[in-house]
Amino acid sequence: MSQSSNAVPSPLVLPARTAAPPRHGPGRLLERWFAAVTIAPTFVVMVLVFGLPLLFSLYLSFTGWSLNQQLLGGEWVGLANYQDLFDDPVFIGSLGITFGFTAAAVAAQLGLGLAIALLLNVDLPHMRAFRTALVVPMMITPIVGALCWKLLLDPSHGVFNHWIGERIVWLGMPGTALAAVWLVNVWHSTPYVALILLAGLRSLPSEPREAAAIDGASRLQMFRHVTLPLLRPYILVALLLRTIFEFRAFDNIYAMTGGGPANSTMVLSMFTYLTSFVRFDFSLGAAASWLMLLMSMLMCLAFIAVIRRRDAN
Repeated sequence: MSQSSNAVPSPLVLPARTAAPPRHGPGRLLERWFAAVTIAPTFVVMVLVFGLPLLFSLYLSFTGWSLNQQLLGGEWVGLANYQDLFDDPVFIGSLGITFGFTAAAVAAQLGLGLAIALLLNVDLPHMRAFRTALVVPMMITPIVGALCWKLLLDPSHGVFNHWIGERIVWLGMPGTALAAVWLVNVWHSTPYVALILLAGLRSLPSEPREAAAIDGASRLQMFRHVTLPLLRPYILVALLLRTIFEFRAFDNIYAMTGGGPANSTMVLSMFTYLTSFVRFDFSLGAAASWLMLLMSMLMCLAFIAVIRRRDAN
């Protein structure tokens, strides 16, 4: 007699789960001690190299300390150094120059970097050579690159004046000096942004673009509604990194203008350097550096909040 089709199948018997090994005992304790011992030297070096100088600079920012005093012999002045900074018109001017310079440099680097990444994202012959050549400005030391540009902009022997047939002191006028420093920063850092965005473009999935093409979307519509939203994480990373680096820009400005002429290129990092190591007012310089660090941290927290909000949506 055949079995009925309505017969209830026998239940599936699963193998018994093996109990997880205990997370304690001599072996686990040995692993923890080994991790602590291996990390301890690096931690001690980091504290000695970064932690103690950072704490000492914080102490200096609340004291009136000079070189002829003992290491901890400065007079406690509280917030007087910070008050002096906000009463200093040069410091207030450096704030505006720093924020304006950072915004202009980052905007240009993101725009040009995205355009270069899109151009290099096509598969053509010898495209690898162009991608390799893109990193050449990044391989040049910032000081060396700035000095080369300073020679190019020299009023007597510079190539630019030779091309236009006029004698312009590019680094001697407030308007052109800041524009020249901005140009050098954009030239040096745009390949960095282009590489980040190019890596993002090469890793994007092809299915959304293929679906948009089937639906009849134009290239501009595909770029605006498909490529840009998918590329947004890479854009945010590049934006965060370049904002932090440009906010503390120093090398090019130090080599090309030194903060002049007439304080037209006096960014916060240059103000801190001149205050600390030219005027030897270490307490005021420490206060300026801590304000700069605080503003950098606030910008980072703002970017992190934007990224988390985007991930939550």
